[in-house]
Amino acid sequence: MARENFNSVLAFVQVVREGSFTRAAALLGVSPSALSHAVSGLEAHLGVRLLTRATRNIATTEAGERLYNNVAPRFEEIDAELAAVEELRDKPVGTIRITSAEHAANSILWPKLSKVLCEYPDISVEISVDYTLSDIVSQRYDAGVRLGDQVAKDMIAVRISPDLRIAVVGSPAYFATRPKPAIPQDLAQHNCINLRLPTHGGLLPWDFEKDGQEVKLRFSGQWVFNSSSPIVRAALADYGLAFVPEDMVLEHIAAGRLVRVLDDWCAFYPGYYLYYPSRKQSSRAHTVIVDALRHQG
Repeated sequence: MARENFNSVLAFVQVVREGSFTRAAALLGVSPSALSHAVSGLEAHLGVRLLTRATRNIATTEAGERLYNNVAPRFEEIDAELAAVEELRDKPVGTIRITSAEHAANSILWPKLSKVLCEYPDISVEISVDYTLSDIVSQRYDAGVRLGDQVAKDMIAVRISPDLRIAVVGSPAYFATRPKPAIPQDLAQHNCINLRLPTHGGLLPWDFEKDGQEVKLRFSGQWVFNSSSPIVRAALADYGLAFVPEDMVLEHIAAGRLVRVLDDWCAFYPGYYLYYPSRKQSSRAHTVIVDALRHQG
């Protein structure tokens, strides 16, 4: 059947449902004569009479009854599905893909989003832990997380954490056989547990600042990892000194499992930002995630 004939089928169904060309025409927003013409055209196309017309009422023929009984429920299903889709306009639904470094995923994304997703069961979040500063557009991420000084200027950036601070820590057993460093240069005499990032190629430098003096150093050690959690684990196992975000080790410091050194040399640095391309229209799910992550303070 040609696509335009579906309108004639819909007209026929509405006439049978209302039992009147006049009432059906009013609901469809057309004239009774136009509706009658559409039904007559359908009958001519099918080669059978569908309705028996009388002055005050109409009745379906055997063919008309069969067509109505088989087609009308399908139109009802379509109407119901269209109504369900319309409801999605204001309902947060969909999958939001985010690329992030491990520390931000553990300290920011998980604690904030795990609470929010309980309220929005139709939102899914996919987090990819990655240190390569991915191109979120070409790799089809909805958003990425970077430190404030790493966000491209053409992106919308939303702060999701306060400024951060690094801590240098070692275990009491490690310091039992070595003196604590007084200045950053003393770290050359220590076994430093290093982080290697794909974006840097080499080892991540250890940055310090005090009284306007900035020091950037690299140290050797027995262990090199590409994420921060194993570095903390190695420090707890007495293998050396860790240079990690302080929130990862504050609990261990308070419990006496790790000892902090060079505290006066560890300055604050820009916190994390959620970034994404400029969009004229954003999904409700995307808005929910951004609002949940937005830093308050």
